Parts: sequence; structure tokens; C-alpha cells
Amino acid sequence: MKFTALIPATIVALALGGCVVAPPVVRPAYEPPPGVVYVAPTYAIPGPGYVWAYHAHYGWGWHHPQYGWHRGWR
Repeated sequence: MKFTALIPATIVALALGGCVVAPPVVRPAYEPPPGVVYVAPTYAIPGPGYVWAYHAHYGWGWHHPQYGWHRGWR
């Protein structure tokens, strides 16, 4: 292999071989809407994907983005 053919291959390898690292996403703890007092969960998380959130009519409860509110809230 010629030396001149090795240079473009090396440049391409260096350009494409880099590692892209995204900065860590720092999300604050869930903040309730203004005027709403935070209430801690009274039972364990029902499954993966649930988050402790506030519902305007029912109050605090576990919510899943696909399955909705735990224990039948809609």
C-alpha cells in the first residue's frame, strides 16, 4: 500500500472514529403546580415507567405515559 493512499484513510478514520459524549441531563425533582402541596407516595411504585405526579381532580398518584393512572384514574 502506498503512503499517499494511507493518508486519506487515516484522516477518514480519525474523523469518523471520534466518540460523541452528550452532557448529562440534570432534571429537577418533580415540582407540583403553583399552590399545590407535595404529598409523598404512600405505597411502592407499581411498575417500571410510572412516575409520581399530580392530577388536577384526583390529587397525587402514580402515572404511566402508556397505561395512564394507576388504580383506574383516567
